Amino acid sequence: MEIKKNVYFDIDIIDIGINGEGIGKIDNFTIFVDGALPNETVHIKIIKVKKNYGYGKIINIIKPSPYRQNPHCKHFGKCGGCNLLHLSYDEQLKIKSKFVQSNLKKIAKIDNVKVPKAIGMDIPFNYRNKASFPINFTDNVNIGFYKPRSHNIINIDNCIIQNPINNVIIQKFKDFIKESNISIYDENTGKGDLRHIVTRVGNKTNELLICIVVNNNKFLYKDLLIENFKTIPNLDSIVINYNTINNNVILGDKTETIMGKGYIVDYIKDLKFNISPLSFYQVNPIQTEVLYEIALNFCNLTGNEIVFDAYCGIGTISLFLAKNCKKVYGIEIVPDAIKNAISNAELNNINNAEFFVGKSEDVIPKLIFKENICPDVIVVDPPRKGCDKILLDAISKTSIKKLVYVSCDNATLARDIDYLSNFGFKLAKIQPVDMFCMTTHIECVALITR
Repeated sequence: MEIKKNVYFDIDIIDIGINGEGIGKIDNFTIFVDGALPNETVHIKIIKVKKNYGYGKIINIIKPSPYRQNPHCKHFGKCGGCNLLHLSYDEQLKIKSKFVQSNLKKIAKIDNVKVPKAIGMDIPFNYRNKASFPINFTDNVNIGFYKPRSHNIINIDNCIIQNPINNVIIQKFKDFIKESNISIYDENTGKGDLRHIVTRVGNKTNELLICIVVNNNKFLYKDLLIENFKTIPNLDSIVINYNTINNNVILGDKTETIMGKGYIVDYIKDLKFNISPLSFYQVNPIQTEVLYEIALNFCNLTGNEIVFDAYCGIGTISLFLAKNCKKVYGIEIVPDAIKNAISNAELNNINNAEFFVGKSEDVIPKLIFKENICPDVIVVDPPRKGCDKILLDAISKTSIKKLVYVSCDNATLARDIDYLSNFGFKLAKIQPVDMFCMTTHIECVALITR
């Protein structure tokens, strides 16, 4: 059967991809269909054909999935946010665990460890405590999120996974733009001032920080900005971030506080944290407590252990562990994050946590082989690219029996488990935690033992 562009087919959807797309086959030729769900039959139009696969667009659904639901958002399918909003939440949790199980089998060659169902939220909406809204100008000012696979901005007036205060901020900001007549950044020319709005909200304190990112070395509208924003409930701080580099990085290195203390305060359990615009802090604070409790449980600390926390950020996991062990050493490459980690330790009267600036793969070998500090447990919480091979090599040379791996990308987690298996390590257990409800992303905690 010839499969070419603009031809119509009926197709059974047999699986779902990592971007939420339905997967089906026509004569063993794989077709990806945005918006389609497993166990559905859909009538599609072929819109693109590659050598080994193609893409189809739903014309109509012949047989819907029993788990299909009405996506309660007018932006669904347009913005690049919630790609599972049309699937029942319980089924989302099962599918995410299936993603993890599949990668463990495919990449790490593990089929003897069962992945339990992902731990979800009672109310999987309005959970994000951080939002980043790009800005551009076409016929009007656009503030919102990028359309999938593009840099076209979809205007957002109500996002159901963000804190509702962001809807107020976007409208206030449009009013400010109109009143000030400030220029809007154009990523093609590199000209124009306003680039992004970044917001942070304290889950337990409700403190709000608004960060305006500008393509300039000065900002002339501070008083007008404060005047426009000062009536927003719980507004604690307004900061200006200066980013004149023409790339996809949202925040520059220089930040100026024009109102408030320049950071917000929030809690994880009973631990208090100061969170600045540049701080890494988990975006789902409710599930962060679940995630860290599992990591703590996997560490199984007695109070006498020395623990290394690689990629420690502002010290959230380090301080969580410090109350339950003899000493924690946190390592992070971002100097400002380590400053935050030290101040957060002081803020919580924790004296058994020490922090180092540098790459984990550089600092940890020095601590072990030059300082003779031997950890009992190592905790890693790397970025999406996973752990550096040098770090895994260093871990393999220690005498540790236990590694607790917090992962935001289960494919790189599986790759790292596979690599560590060469040194006598194996996956003992794993637990997915749904930090990113209504999307295909899934966080995991893995216990890896020697």
